[in-house]
Amino acid sequence: MTAVEDSDKSKPVTVQVNLSKMRRIGAKPSFPDYLVQLWGRRQFILYDARARVQSANDKDRLGSLWLIINPILLGLTFYFIFGVLLETSRGIENFLGYLVIGIFSFQVSAQAVVQGSKSLSSNSSVIRAFNFPRASLPVAVNLRQLLASIPSTIVMLLIIVLAPPVEEISWRWFLIIPAIALQHLFNLGVGMLLAPLVLKVHDVGNLLGFATRLWMYSSAIFYSLDRFAAYPTLVAVLELNPLFCVIDILRDCLLYNTTPDLQTWGVLALWAFGAIIAGFALFWRQEESYGRAS
Repeated sequence: MTAVEDSDKSKPVTVQVNLSKMRRIGAKPSFPDYLVQLWGRRQFILYDARARVQSANDKDRLGSLWLIINPILLGLTFYFIFGVLLETSRGIENFLGYLVIGIFSFQVSAQAVVQGSKSLSSNSSVIRAFNFPRASLPVAVNLRQLLASIPSTIVMLLIIVLAPPVEEISWRWFLIIPAIALQHLFNLGVGMLLAPLVLKVHDVGNLLGFATRLWMYSSAIFYSLDRFAAYPTLVAVLELNPLFCVIDILRDCLLYNTTPDLQTWGVLALWAFGAIIAGFALFWRQEESYGRAS
């Protein structure tokens, strides 16, 4: 309630001001409003992701072909080191397909998590200059990784179909769609959990390379868990790895024509939905601090 002076009668006039709907500049909206604002920017997020995928290799002579060449070269390298030199292929049926699935899946998750965790720190100038839901940054990064993974996924399937021993296509191949969807939900959730931390403590970003390398070696990419049959506790722990769950489901569907175990689906779903819920909640709670931390 504010008193002002009437210019005609020179008497104070009482003016009613409703402050209930006023909001401090820069204050975070309620969580439902935050999601609505994020949804309202979906077209920009999609456009940004597509544009960045197309321009990622513009300066290279082979351009977007590197989206296919990189995982193939990495697969050949791992096949030579672990399949030929170290002979970890012993006892594994169709080791080439086994290895390709593991490498391609790991590359997708590792790149999405690392780049998603740095989505705030690498866009600090944009955060300070514009008012928008900051969650659009890690969402755009993960959408970009999803689009970039499509060519490599097609190549992975072609290798499985064409390289001996040739695998037959069955209805179980369609099960890789929900598995990959859960994988990307998990990637986004972890990226959103790490992004505020990396923004405030930049040293964490330098440790991510070591963490992803440890993640790779614990995901049975180039070896079988049967090697550790004498250590059931270790096997049980490794089977809780969400990336291993993704890889195991893809291998069952694409290589062995078997329906993945419900327990594996359950573990992967818990990781995916737990990560995305926790990631969004934490990200939203710290929304106001990103401009100051950057």
